[in-house]
Amino acid sequence: MRTDTDTDTGPGPGTDPAPGAADFTPAERARGRALRRAQSPWAIGGRLAGLALSLVLGLTPAGAGLVTAAGGLFGGGRTATVLAGTAVLVLLGQAVALPFGARVTAVRRGYGLVTQGWGGWAADALRALALSLVLALPVVFVLFALTERSPDHWWIPAAAGAALLTAALSFLFPLVVEPVFNRFAPMPPGPQREALLALAARDGVRVRDVLVADASRRTTALNAYVSGLGATRRIVAYDTLLSTADPGEVELVVAHELGHVKARDVLTGTLIGALGAAGAVCALGLLTGWQPLLSAAGAASAADPRVLPLMAACAALTGALAGPAQCAVSRRVEERADRHALELTGDRERFIAMQRRLAVANVSDVDPPRVLELLFATHPSAVRRIAAARAWRPAP
Repeated sequence: MRTDTDTDTGPGPGTDPAPGAADFTPAERARGRALRRAQSPWAIGGRLAGLALSLVLGLTPAGAGLVTAAGGLFGGGRTATVLAGTAVLVLLGQAVALPFGARVTAVRRGYGLVTQGWGGWAADALRALALSLVLALPVVFVLFALTERSPDHWWIPAAAGAALLTAALSFLFPLVVEPVFNRFAPMPPGPQREALLALAARDGVRVRDVLVADASRRTTALNAYVSGLGATRRIVAYDTLLSTADPGEVELVVAHELGHVKARDVLTGTLIGALGAAGAVCALGLLTGWQPLLSAAGAASAADPRVLPLMAACAALTGALAGPAQCAVSRRVEERADRHALELTGDRERFIAMQRRLAVANVSDVDPPRVLELLFATHPSAVRRIAAARAWRPAP
């Protein structure tokens, strides 16, 4: 469970404060609001810069020329052009995002949220780049092998492959990706571990283990989550949460995360993601068969490696347009998980105290401007969550 960092400027003179506003001091509200104002332009700017780069490269001959030049460095063959072009596009995307990410990190460090030095930050950026290349290169290689074999119908097997890959990554993520960025250790035997296992058992959720993530080497933010499917499912708690919150509050955070498991949110998200990936590939099949678009991109067909930037641009634009709808769904899911935590524990007052602790520790903007919430917030604001908790009543 986490809280968002977007907030409102607060009520004006003579207006009623937002429900839940009294749970935060003016200084706490102002601090969260100031952080949002300092980091949002850079966070949003990074997204816009990446999208603009994708569109410029994908909808003009510039991208085709870049891919051709990259392939020429390795002999100019089709396979070399596909792989080198993919690598260059990934590198450029990371390079454009890097200064924006660095500025956000600097802002958050100024608010005490980042404990990691620049060396560690750079190492994480290199890990992210390596991971992107490891995933992208084989996927694109297979994709263009399909376009070469069947220029008109390549998208049919590619859509099926995209769905299967999405499902596989969801299962493998906690085993392969999470350890790249965090170290995990089993929670030592004791009352806290037993309480969390008992909470999961009472909720009818089978978990493999309870782990502690070494989040404190990067941040002071508080969090916990349940990751994995089936045999890979485990409860993960940040060491920052365990050292700051009382045991009952930790249980409430985990109860929220168990709500996602009970509602099969991970499985549902995986299935939706798989269908979305398949649908995106089908859309690419249609778009890369449209000659005016191919001409604008400087490519001859879907089998032409020069179409790579156009594919990347279509994927980036689709993702940006789908963002607000995905955020709306996410907020509904998080509201349901909050209700589950209340129903499982029955401890409304501690839930409210926990929400306040999370918001203050994470320097959250507790009551965001509505437009920012609709466009970017994946969680309800702290004020909304607290108001919903106060309105909650146990089932008779």
